[in-house]
Amino acid sequence: MNLRNTIILMTTFAVVSDAILIPFYPQFFAARYGVTSPVHAGAYVACISIVVMLTLPVWARIAKRLDAMHLLVYTQCAAGVLSIASYFATTVPLFWVLSLAMFMCKSSYLLMYPYMMRLEAKESHAHTIGVLSVVVHFGAIAGAVAGGLVMQVWDAHHCIFAMAAGDFVQMAICMRLIRTHRISRRCRFLDDQADGAKAQAARPGLRARLPILRLALLMLAFDFCVYLIRPFMSSYWQRVSGSSSELASGLVFAIPGMVALAALRINKRLAGHGKPLPNPMTANLLLCTAGMLLQGVEAPLAIVAGRVLFGWALFQIVVKLDVTMFALSTPASYAADYSVINFFQNLGVLLASFAAGAIVDTTGLRAPFFIASAGLVLTALLAVWLLDRPRAAASAESTASAASDVGHPPAASPLSSDLTDSGVTVRAN
Repeated sequence: MNLRNTIILMTTFAVVSDAILIPFYPQFFAARYGVTSPVHAGAYVACISIVVMLTLPVWARIAKRLDAMHLLVYTQCAAGVLSIASYFATTVPLFWVLSLAMFMCKSSYLLMYPYMMRLEAKESHAHTIGVLSVVVHFGAIAGAVAGGLVMQVWDAHHCIFAMAAGDFVQMAICMRLIRTHRISRRCRFLDDQADGAKAQAARPGLRARLPILRLALLMLAFDFCVYLIRPFMSSYWQRVSGSSSELASGLVFAIPGMVALAALRINKRLAGHGKPLPNPMTANLLLCTAGMLLQGVEAPLAIVAGRVLFGWALFQIVVKLDVTMFALSTPASYAADYSVINFFQNLGVLLASFAAGAIVDTTGLRAPFFIASAGLVLTALLAVWLLDRPRAAASAESTASAASDVGHPPAASPLSSDLTDSGVTVRAN
């Protein structure tokens, strides 16, 4: 297996291990420590986002001197050890300390995203983004189902061992890659410094970076709405369905991921037949809103139907936003622009996690669906204002650079890109 595919496999294990407890933190804290406050579960998920936001730049800085693959051997080993240690935590504060330290170490695997993009030719970026999007959705399926199965067969805190296993598998994969591909422990730091100096000299001003900042703001709003329903989805399903089965709630939680895999296949067929794809941003945001509202109807069939619509729209939007990010950026600015986008995305998740706990605590489990629906409508309006409004100016500025990019026609808008290898095409509205 080549380096690229092995890194994708490693990312799959990382996403799965991350997703195992995500739908079940309310049940986990209730079963393990007797803590039933929705605010507590929401605050915990928010703190996970905080530690990732704070530690990822640190790992990126360390990776300038120590190759990221070597760094992951140490950090994923530490994450696995801390995960197992948190299993033996007898108090809630001790669990918080150990588990959040675990997420600090675990967050280093995010370095694999820019690491892999550096290995790819520019014309392959769009295809790689599409593949990674599918990996994330597949991880959500496998993680939620695995978490539900473990909780169903054993109990809540045994999920921790499944998470630790994922960390140790990543460590083993990194060690194998280092040995088979002879990856040097020390980065070519002087070359990186020279590249950084060139990038600094060519760094665009604030006005030129406005499209990325607009996109980051849009992604913050979108992620806030999407993640607002996530922490208590399984609790909501169990209440509506009257079933206490964690496996069933895990499967319902994973429906959008299953739909994403089907959407990828359908998009590939449509592209193969030369037919237009169902990918306009505004339309998909409104479809996502409809799916969100259906989930707020207290009927199992309506929730399942809503999850299907939500999953379809979510896949189209996420792929389009990610491709748009690289279409708006330049190779010299990939790292800086990725850090900006990642910060705003984590900020959206952070705000959603805090808000979800407070909303559920004061108004009940249905309210997040309706608040998220209203937010998605505003996001659709924001998308028109932030992306469509500057399109003409941005297109004129980028025509020259677009002409030199392999696989991009001279007249291509910076808000468009083709997933040519996968058969998925993402175009501007």
